[in-house]
Amino acid sequence: MKQIRKPLGRDKKGKMATVAALFTGALLITGSGVWYAVYSVVNNINFKILNSTVPGIVLALLVMYFGIRFFLSANKLSKVILKDSSYFSWSNFKKAKPAKSR
Repeated sequence: MKQIRKPLGRDKKGKMATVAALFTGALLITGSGVWYAVYSVVNNINFKILNSTVPGIVLALLVMYFGIRFFLSANKLSKVILKDSSYFSWSNFKKAKPAKSR
């Protein structure tokens, strides 16, 4: 009996694991930003940059911003990945050749 093979990347469990890893990473980044914000306020952390003092919460807010941005990007990507019609293909990674101008 001949087995029918699914195209690579249509495995629902694999897609869910990938999406979960993306969301976990985003939450860890955001959480570390929140933790460092609290830590820098409690311990009065400051950085000396070009003869000026910058509060540590500025760095924490930057990390939180990137974590939230990554979370939103992961959410947008998960909607595309979890469609039944989406699957992995190496052709998605080929570089587009630039158009030649005359």
